[in-house]
Amino acid sequence: MNKQILDFVLVPLGLFVMVAYHVWLFYRIGKHPMKTVIGINAVNRQIWVRTMMQDTSKNGVLAVQTLRNNIMASTLLASTAIMLSSLIAVLMTGGGGMLAVRRHGLVYGDTSDLGFAIKSFSILICFLVAFLFNVQSIRYYSHASILINVGRSPHLSADYVGRAVNRGSYFWSLGLRAFYFSFPMFLWVFGPIPMFVCCLVLVFLLYFLDLSFDWRVIGDEKHEEEC
Repeated sequence: MNKQILDFVLVPLGLFVMVAYHVWLFYRIGKHPMKTVIGINAVNRQIWVRTMMQDTSKNGVLAVQTLRNNIMASTLLASTAIMLSSLIAVLMTGGGGMLAVRRHGLVYGDTSDLGFAIKSFSILICFLVAFLFNVQSIRYYSHASILINVGRSPHLSADYVGRAVNRGSYFWSLGLRAFYFSFPMFLWVFGPIPMFVCCLVLVFLLYFLDLSFDWRVIGDEKHEEEC
């Protein structure tokens, strides 16, 4: 029973740390976008789209090739996610891997069949969400690859195309975050302590990956209004 208490305390606490960090990051992107990597990239993608659409005869091939590279990256993550989802589903139905972990005493925490089923299902959810987000990313990039070659049109603006490109990037980032969430879920198989430590380490690393410390970019307040 003492080991199960660790699952009831550390697992929700670790998930709270991860969710709280991303809520804070979402607020940061909305209020101070130029102090985050996501905000800076969003503004510069809008500028890139305007540049590409100024002369489609010269920049059309470059724009399509760039978007194709993004589609390939999203396709790779989507394929990986659905493959891992299938693997987790097989392990859940077979249970051989989970039994081996319990047999060797590698788990310090809840070792019940229900507990292992919940852990496996949590990992499966992460990969399925990653797959769905990356499919949406492919969808927006595919639309943008056509729209960006339309050029100057009274029925199409560069801002609209820029929003499509940014939405594709946002879904790609969300799919990547789902992969990040799968790491503590996987370590939860070995107990709540590795899972909680992984959440703390991930938040620490993501803080330096998500924030921009370039003061020249931070000082440009005009871009914050454009994002």
